[in-house]
Amino acid sequence: MSSNVGLTTPRGSGTSGYVQRNLSHLKPRDNLQPYQKDFDSFKHRQRQPDKDILEHDRKREIEVKVFELRDRLEDEGVDEDAIDDQCDTLRKQLESKQASNGGPNARNLKSHQVHELAKAKIEESEKLRRALGIREDYEEGSHWKNQEERRGEREKQAAKGETREGGRDGRGYRDRD
Repeated sequence: MSSNVGLTTPRGSGTSGYVQRNLSHLKPRDNLQPYQKDFDSFKHRQRQPDKDILEHDRKREIEVKVFELRDRLEDEGVDEDAIDDQCDTLRKQLESKQASNGGPNARNLKSHQVHELAKAKIEESEKLRRALGIREDYEEGSHWKNQEERRGEREKQAAKGETREGGRDGRGYRDRD
């Protein structure tokens, strides 16, 4: 035994004497508050897709179809020049079809296609934003912030004595000079 770890002799103990770490032991955390108090960090940030990965997947999809055509034609015994011509025409046809098609359809995507799903979600959110007439620079909760700012300004004006009560409806007004 090294460093006085384990049993001096495993005989009669019912164990082999092999010492292991307790992997189920959880160390106490130093941080007492597991959640941040910074509310700006709670804002939802949508994951942006990587354009290089999207382009690679698009090209790969085209090349898979071209390779399947090439394989089928080689099995049929077609001449090599004719195979190249047919593959080139299919490649051009698929590229033009994908260019006119636009973005990915979210219904046909798999869960591992993270970047395609992110792009489809951004397009869907943009479409919904336009349909509801929401500005691009809209910030969530800005209405409440504006209300708080106006209330603060009114309280400052009331403290300075710039406004006074007038009329039966209780609305304040400024003296005209």
